[in-house]
Amino acid sequence: MMKKRLKITQYGFTLIELMLVVIIISILAAVVFPRFVGRTEQARQAAAKLQIKNLCLALETFELDNGRFPTTEQGLEALRLDPGSTRDWRGPYLRDDIPLDPWNNPYLYVCPGAHGDFDLESYGPDAGDGGGDDVESWASGASSGE
Repeated sequence: MMKKRLKITQYGFTLIELMLVVIIISILAAVVFPRFVGRTEQARQAAAKLQIKNLCLALETFELDNGRFPTTEQGLEALRLDPGSTRDWRGPYLRDDIPLDPWNNPYLYVCPGAHGDFDLESYGPDAGDGGGDDVESWASGASSGE
């Protein structure tokens, strides 16, 4: 009796793709669910923290490929478009455009940072530094470059 061998091709997702899906679902849950219980500002804070973690993951992937983080001048846009000064750019590191924070302001990126390899933050609802409402990569533990 002859046995047939089936060729099994494995299809799946990479760990980064799965992590990004989980983060996106978490952002959506953090924004949508609290609207039903009246905690909009807390939801925005949570969404900003999750977006910063997502951006930190993309920045760390950029650093793995290129041996350094994007400069302040290159900014977060280096995650979407090849800045031209890197040898091993394998992006884009984000599928979509660089997001604005939940208060419709751009995230602030500085490299090298005062608190680690890079600093990434949102000034929060007051759009100004300080005030106790800022969301920061170094305060949330989002960046491994601390």
